[in-house]
Amino acid sequence: MAKLRFRSILVLCTGNLCRSPIGERLLQQALPMMRVESAGTYGVSGQPADATATAVAAGHGLSLDGHVARKVTAGMLRDADLILVMEPAHIEQVTVMAPDVRGKTLLFGQWLGGQKIPDPYGKSREAFEHVYRLLAQATQEWAKRLS
Repeated sequence: MAKLRFRSILVLCTGNLCRSPIGERLLQQALPMMRVESAGTYGVSGQPADATATAVAAGHGLSLDGHVARKVTAGMLRDADLILVMEPAHIEQVTVMAPDVRGKTLLFGQWLGGQKIPDPYGKSREAFEHVYRLLAQATQEWAKRLS
């Protein structure tokens, strides 16, 4: 059986302010040969990444500089080879927008037992640290399978 070739990944969360910017940058680092982008299902277009997300990422040596939040479109969904979302509700939202992409839409935490990546927005720094660790673990699992 031929191995599937993924060239692009779209990472989605709700606002494109916390989880998906971190996930995007972690995947870009782990899979430099791929185009990795992010967006939000209710994207707060034009905003930079959340300040706590930026600080936590920086504390782990990851820069979110230059990130600009945007709302996902059906075109973005169709253009991506793989769509990684943070929670099951995002799969439903994606499927409503573009039913044809359901088969290439998976949880970012797929290889962590299908774990949901909780939204840390407005929560403590510890919540952001927890989310960062989950995203970093999941990225390593995706990198093993996609490289």
